[in-house]
Amino acid sequence: MDLPTHVVLAADHAGYPLKEVIKAYLAEKGIDCTDVGTFSEESVDYPAIMRKGCAVVLEQGCMGIIFGGSGNGEAMAANKVRGIRAALCYSEETAALARSHNNANVMSLGARLTDDNTAKKLVDIFLTTDFDGDRHQRRIDDLETSL
Repeated sequence: MDLPTHVVLAADHAGYPLKEVIKAYLAEKGIDCTDVGTFSEESVDYPAIMRKGCAVVLEQGCMGIIFGGSGNGEAMAANKVRGIRAALCYSEETAALARSHNNANVMSLGARLTDDNTAKKLVDIFLTTDFDGDRHQRRIDDLETSL
């Protein structure tokens, strides 16, 4: 899979610093980003920001990267949006499997748990791994019908 041309970014206050690192990293690669916030480390409630980011992912048919302290709450909020498959990625394997088996369209990163260089590597893996399809597609279809 080639690198996408566009990615949506969304973060809470704890994820803000890592979001800025990844935004700059993606810009260096020529990837355009829509950043829906937050735009500082001032405390915010993340669910509305995640919903906003996920809406843009669905509207534009692109991938998203969301950021929080652990990334757990953000993934939970994102997965409440029909059509979003958000995966908490914390290792190379989870990033690859999120795409190849689950066809995740959003990755969630925990800024308090993931250093900048690891995050860059996980983003590269997530954005360049193809979905395997086949038996995995049945499961994705079942997820969409069971909501």
